[in-house]
Amino acid sequence: MNIVDSSGWLEYFVDGPKAGLFSGPIQDRESLVVSPVSIFEVFRVVSRERNESAAFRAVAAMRGVRTIDVDSALAVAAALLAALHGLPMADSLILATARAAEAVLWTLDAHFEGLPGVKFFPKQ
Repeated sequence: MNIVDSSGWLEYFVDGPKAGLFSGPIQDRESLVVSPVSIFEVFRVVSRERNESAAFRAVAAMRGVRTIDVDSALAVAAALLAALHGLPMADSLILATARAAEAVLWTLDAHFEGLPGVKFFPKQ
């Protein structure tokens, strides 16, 4: 299983220089899970930088795969990961989602660098 965090989705949508790193896991819909936190972050960024219509199109592309909702057990797991690794709330929720799905987390976000189960690619 794979989960792509918001930075990977955004890179993929804008066809940035590292988009190809994320195309495999994103296009393998059978093995892909999505966090509602990533949906929130992608919608927020795309609507701010482009427009609301583009944001809805981006989110539509993220749907149709397994979504793991945030419940109380996931929230507690995220809080423990936040304390253990010094992660912000959104990042800890995405990491907890990856762990709950037994998925590899694909990201450009430096907060995840060096963590087990993470494929981190530096932005530079």
